[in-house]
Amino acid sequence: MNLIAPTAAAWSNADGAPGVLVLHGFTGNPTAVRPLAERLAAAGHRVELPRLPGHGTTWRDLAGTRWDDWAGEADAAFDRLGARPRAIVGLSMGGTIGLHLAQQRPDDVAALVVINPSVTFRHPLRPALGLLKRVVPTFPGIGNDIARPDADEHPYPRVPLRAAASLFDAQDEVRGRLDRVTAPTLVLTSRTDHTVDPADSGIVLGGLTGAVTEQVWLERSFHVATLDHDADVIADRTIAWIAAAMDGTRAAGG
Repeated sequence: MNLIAPTAAAWSNADGAPGVLVLHGFTGNPTAVRPLAERLAAAGHRVELPRLPGHGTTWRDLAGTRWDDWAGEADAAFDRLGARPRAIVGLSMGGTIGLHLAQQRPDDVAALVVINPSVTFRHPLRPALGLLKRVVPTFPGIGNDIARPDADEHPYPRVPLRAAASLFDAQDEVRGRLDRVTAPTLVLTSRTDHTVDPADSGIVLGGLTGAVTEQVWLERSFHVATLDHDADVIADRTIAWIAAAMDGTRAAGG
């Protein structure tokens, strides 16, 4: 089983503190967030960037995985960071998983950054999804929503519907528990996003009643903003947010 690109492999930096878990999105792979992970490592952080099960190989591998597999691998990678102050940074479904972990482990997540988080699936066929996933195995890919013409996240060309349905169900659960997140949370949102409705960021912000929050609009990037024109903005704001959260500034409302 060959990876589609060298950067699709999991990546980690064992040195530094605090630790940061970096998570890619659905049908993507670590390629999309590797530059951000490397910036975090250069800033002195210990970093874990896992390749979520079924990703970074072929869409047929993804077809055999579900939300519990992806969230479980993220949880294990979070533990590999060790018992120290830890933060989570996630793109798209990576943000969804980050919110989930912050709900499940509020005492362990000291800071959270979500980039174009996905918490809804709005489609007129949603009520028929249970039947459709039995007769329609895949639909066209949703990757590479990037304004930069030279950027490529190496996404899958097809999306397995059963795996996608698992994500949609998990989105409902995460959305219903947003008030359990207590970690200071930075939400980075592309003004133009052809994959996830920017309104999802508003839903996240509106539900985080127990957390200090801030939103930054990304004006020059599409969905995979970590590989787009605002990549440096994302890295700079993420590093600053984590630093402030770790020294207590954000927790104090600063």
